[in-house]
Parts: sequence; C-alpha cells; structure tokens
Amino acid sequence: MTAAGAGQEALVAALRSEGLDTVEGAFAYGGGEDLIKPNLGARRRTRLSVTDADGLCHELYLKRYGPEGLADRLRRRWTYGRWCSPAGVEFANIRAARAAGVGTMREVLFAAEPVGPARGGRSHLVVTAVGGDAIERCGEDFLARHEGGPEAARLTERLAGLVREFHAVGYVHRDLYSSHVFLDEREDGFDLYLIDLARMFRPRWRCFRWRVKDLAQIKYSMPRRWVAKFWEAFLSDYLGGGDRSAALRYNRAIDRKVASMRRRGQARRRRGAGGGKQT
Repeated sequence: MTAAGAGQEALVAALRSEGLDTVEGAFAYGGGEDLIKPNLGARRRTRLSVTDADGLCHELYLKRYGPEGLADRLRRRWTYGRWCSPAGVEFANIRAARAAGVGTMREVLFAAEPVGPARGGRSHLVVTAVGGDAIERCGEDFLARHEGGPEAARLTERLAGLVREFHAVGYVHRDLYSSHVFLDEREDGFDLYLIDLARMFRPRWRCFRWRVKDLAQIKYSMPRRWVAKFWEAFLSDYLGGGDRSAALRYNRAIDRKVASMRRRGQARRRRGAGGGKQT
C-alpha cells in the first residue's frame, strides 16, 4: 500500500480499519454507494463517508480496477515507461497535478497486485471529494444567474488559467470535458477543480496535437451560450494574448477536432436509436 503524506494519518487509519488498505479488502468492501456509469468495464466507483479517530467525517471515492488484458498493460507501459497499475498511475497523476498547483482532489492511498507482461492484477485507490458540481451540470444555471455580470468572464479567465497551467508543465488530460471540471461557488467567489486524472500524462512528442484534443473537449462540452460568447476570450487567455496567428492555428485545429467529435457522437446516437449496443 502507498499512502499520502503527513496530515492524513487518522484518515488512513480509519480506512485501514475498514480493510481498504489492501486490494483484497477493497474488493470485498460492500459499503458506500456505487456510481453507475456507462463504459466502466472492469472498473467500479464507490462514494463513501468515513469518520476518523479525531471525529472528522471525510467524503471519499473508492476506485477499483479489475484485472487488465495484455493490450491495456502494454499501452500503459508505452505511455508511462514502466509496468504499472491503473490505480498507481492515477494516484501519481493526482499528486503531480497538485504539485503543479492545479486544483484537484487529494490522493489518500492505493494498493495493487503485481503487474507485468504475464499478468495484470487488480488495484484500487481512495481519493477525497472536491467541492461543487461539474460544469456540465451546473454551468447553464451559473451563466443564467450571472448573465451580464463579471462572474461569467471571471469563470472564463479562471478556466483558461487552469488549462494553461496544466499544459505549461507538460501534462495533458485526455478527457477534459466539462463533466471533469468542478465549479465550487462560495459567497465570496468560486474555485475550479480538475478531476478524473486517470489518463493524464506528459507527451514526449506531438504536444500540439494533444493540447488541441484537450481544448476541443472543452469547447465541445461547455454550454453553448458560453462557447458563443466567451470562447475567443478563453483561447486568448489560454495563449497569453497577442499572437493572432497562434490563435488562428489553434482555432482551426480545435474546430476540426470538434467536428470529428460531433460526427462520432451522431453515429453513436444513430446506433443507439437503431437498437445497437449502447456505448
């Protein structure tokens, strides 16, 4: 088992008492609320609350990964340069994002069975919850309540800064939809958090292509009224302003990718309407 550093000893101890410090214990755990989501495959996600010895209640997420086939293990070996479990990768990614100053959840612990060319064992990790809700769900309401005021422009600026800082240290998300950006409103403002970092990595080449993919996922998934009014400001803030040729290059590449994503989405909907397998 690998656990987070100092300051979370009481929480780790509480998880240990629930058996969540070992792979066997995690897969035998029957508490919490399972989150049903399409395409999880051998993955399982559970929301749970744990009270530690200091009386503090923690809202947490338990992610369990079943055994993987050779193709998935080889893909991860190629991407990260070593044999590694999906839970171990996600744990390290969360830690790296936080070290880069990106708002995200906190990694608590992970454990994994051996991974190599001959076998891909089970693994699991526990992470803290972040505040607020996904922009996919709350974005329209936020924009409607703040239409004409400064908060919508501030959201654009903060979102551009989040993505810019993430990319500036060499990382890409690969799943950067508005469902994975959480907006936590307070009386004095709001915070943004980036979640679901399981596929995050640092590309060694074709960085422009990977960044465009992240940006296209944002444009594709954000509320239409935001895209219509704030996309150009977002891209300008992301690029640091000034360079119109860079903005044109990015916009063309992003729009090509968005068009491709829409075609794939329409094809999936047609297959679903025709009684085919839901994806």
